[in-house]
Order: sequence, then structure tokens, then C-alpha cells
Amino acid sequence: MLVLYVEDNETNSLVMKHMLATAGIEIAEAREAYSGLKMVDQQSFELILMDLRMPGMDGLEATRLIRSRTDAKSEIPILMVTADMGADVSDDCLSAGADGLLHKPFDLDALFDAIAQTMSKRPNSPALLV
Repeated sequence: MLVLYVEDNETNSLVMKHMLATAGIEIAEAREAYSGLKMVDQQSFELILMDLRMPGMDGLEATRLIRSRTDAKSEIPILMVTADMGADVSDDCLSAGADGLLHKPFDLDALFDAIAQTMSKRPNSPALLV
């Protein structure tokens, strides 16, 4: 399974990479939304983990752009990952087209539960085997 993690914080990326590695999940990393969108153009991902707050383009706009595609990549499951606990965050993420939301900090069980729930919302997503 190949997952794209779009995250501007290097420490967060390293932690996520180690967490996903425990299940044998390969991760490709983008440090900002523009690079993540280019990677979506160039590779096939089974899941996108998208940070909400990033400099430049935020995760909401990047998610909207992925959902507006006219190819099968518009259906890649997207799990927003954020430390933002604002009242409207969940609604904003779902309105942008995200399939799920995971609040930082989280543990391994919460991560894999959120991934499984997110992927179950897209009919052509592979099952997560952990």
C-alpha cells in the first residue's frame, strides 16, 4: 500500500512514517500542498493523509483540487490530519471533500482506526490489513 502524506512539519512526517511502517505501509512525503498535488499527478496512491494547516495552499484547498479532477484520482480516500480543534474544522474538512479527520496528537490505534474508516467510505479502496 502506498500512502501520500502531505505535511509541512518534518517531525510529524517522521513520526507518521514510523507509525505506518509498523503495518508495512509505504509512505511518500510532500512538504507542501503544491508538491503533493504534483505527486498525485505522477503516482498512484491508495490513500492521502493531508495536513490541514500549511503555508501557501492549505489542505482544504488541496483536497478541493483533488476532488475536482476528472479522472479516477478524484476518488482517492483523503484523511485530514490536524491539531486544529476549532468548532468548524470537521465541517470544513468534509465540505472540502475529505473522507475523515484525525486530530493530533493520536496513537497508533487511533491512526489505523481513522484510516480504516476513511478507506471504507470509498468503494474502490483496498482494505487496510493491519
